[in-house]
Amino acid sequence: MERFWDTPEKLEDLLCELVSWESVYLTQGEAEFPVKLRGLLGELEYFKQNPDQLELGEVNWGRTFLTALYKHVEAKHTIVLISHFDTVSTEDYGVLRPLSTSPRLLTRALHDRKEMLSKEALEDLESGNYLFGRGVMDMKAGLALHMALLEKASTEEWPINLVLLTVPDEEVNSNGMRQAIPALLELADAHELTYSLFLNGEPVFAQDPKEQDFKVYSGSIGKIMPSALFYGKETHVGEPLSGLTSNYMASYLTQEMSWNPSFRETLFGETSPLPVTVLQRDVKMEYSAQTPYRAVSMYNVFLLERDAEQTMQLFEDTARDALHKMSRDYVEMCTREGIEPVNEVKVFRFEELKEYALEKLGEKTVEQIMSNVTEDVDHDVREQSHAITDQLLIQCHELTPAVILLFAPPYYPPVNSSESELVKLYVQQVQNTALERFGLEVKQGHYFNGISDLSYVNFQDQNDGWQTYEQNTPVYGRSYSIPFEEMHKLQAPVLNVGPFGRDAHQRTERLNRKNAFEEMPVLLEDLLLSQFTSIFTDNNA
Repeated sequence: MERFWDTPEKLEDLLCELVSWESVYLTQGEAEFPVKLRGLLGELEYFKQNPDQLELGEVNWGRTFLTALYKHVEAKHTIVLISHFDTVSTEDYGVLRPLSTSPRLLTRALHDRKEMLSKEALEDLESGNYLFGRGVMDMKAGLALHMALLEKASTEEWPINLVLLTVPDEEVNSNGMRQAIPALLELADAHELTYSLFLNGEPVFAQDPKEQDFKVYSGSIGKIMPSALFYGKETHVGEPLSGLTSNYMASYLTQEMSWNPSFRETLFGETSPLPVTVLQRDVKMEYSAQTPYRAVSMYNVFLLERDAEQTMQLFEDTARDALHKMSRDYVEMCTREGIEPVNEVKVFRFEELKEYALEKLGEKTVEQIMSNVTEDVDHDVREQSHAITDQLLIQCHELTPAVILLFAPPYYPPVNSSESELVKLYVQQVQNTALERFGLEVKQGHYFNGISDLSYVNFQDQNDGWQTYEQNTPVYGRSYSIPFEEMHKLQAPVLNVGPFGRDAHQRTERLNRKNAFEEMPVLLEDLLLSQFTSIFTDNNA
């Protein structure tokens, strides 16, 4: 039987073909990619005989995810192989942009443009062991490795089940994975599958340019986006003391949120990055002599264990502290200038604003306001979140001056399986094989630091913190939602085993060829066969 991807050379050819299918987020290429992939997988003998086990699932805007099921007649336990095929833009390649999705041509061309490279990137280029290009690392190499596993398992009739799941839109909102969660449950019901592991193939993300550590990850870091709308009091610039600018208000919370160690978590000896401001601006769209009185800000907060309610409470405490400092300074200025200050600034959660608006305006009016905003596809879900809050507060002007606290998408719940006995075995297996076969030392990372779609499986929030997220995300259930209940049903450990690379989302993105095409296939095959075969045999006995 013909084998397509069973050697390092063929695997590299496969990766180069996948990278050549340009699939930048929200382009036609992203929509076409899974269709092409279905055709490629359909050439395998197993899927020629079982074409109905290759399925496309709808996401949005013409985009789809792909599932490919290899099912052994005697197996129920199933490993889900997770990847994404979307990439970030290629604009950063400049004059080399036409080659950004032709890895071999780009790698050769860089030898004539060494001035474009950092010292570390140049060393990797001259080593001959790195392949450059958009998507080679993040994360089409992981997809290629999963395809090779699927081919080998189906050809050799491994006594396990595999579901290859590859999705669009991981780089922005993870619409692909969130839409795929119900499909995984339906697939399990239809084929009597028991999910035993969610295995992602995201690459190793080096923490700094000189790091050489090869890691496997037993969890994935979480991410949430606390946001705020500031509504002050307008005035003419000629009478500045008669108002309170929203930018002045926002500056205090931004100072309190930026690099605030209160939001940092440490678990398993790993520490989450500090929060940073990702957006701060007033909503005044044109110049006038009126001072800006409405502004928005948004903050990136990483999570290891906290849920949405715990994060919102910490955010609210921080906002109240910030506004207390602002009020102190503002009143001091008013005393100095001999003027009467504007009313005290109040702090509300979005759910409180919405409840007040429903009582004042009625359900029909509030629904119309929210629908009008979310139906405007020219604005993304973050802009829509701010716009809904803004329009509701304008209708409830008597609450101002005020700060409304909310969440803006996306939300990636933290996930971790470091305490799972099975995961401990899997990690040890990879470490032993790597050392014995390649002299490669493998370290365990407890949280994949690059954000991944593993966040949407094995959901462990037992405190109903997710309800706080639903109630304080203005667009929730409209243009953005998370299948929390379905995620609760996908209870199986998570693991990320992927190839080593560097500089994701940079024009020097590159993949270690030896690791990706020689070492990784052996590590993954050995992991699945030696560990899962014995486990499944025991469980099915």
